[in-house]
Amino acid sequence: MDQISFDPDLIHAIFKHVWSRRTLEREGKEGDDVTEREAGVGTSKKNRPTSANAKALKLSCELLRVFLAEAVQRAATVAEVEGANKIEVTHFERILPQLLLDF
Repeated sequence: MDQISFDPDLIHAIFKHVWSRRTLEREGKEGDDVTEREAGVGTSKKNRPTSANAKALKLSCELLRVFLAEAVQRAATVAEVEGANKIEVTHFERILPQLLLDF
């Protein structure tokens, strides 16, 4: 199997999107667009943008890589037992509960 990898910039963008949506939900606002704000003097902690350092992003990418590789391997085992030539969504559905418990 080819080596799976995730781009840290993509993972950071996903994290920022989720953080922005949660901020909007907490503030009771609707919408997907959040303007980028710079934390300045006198900015409360609540209004500061959340960020992740490079090591945290690298670790998150590695965790996603390991999780996905394990999911594919387990789904392939289920497909093989069933005599299927391809891994189908149903194979992932079967392994997902135990995979989540294992992680």
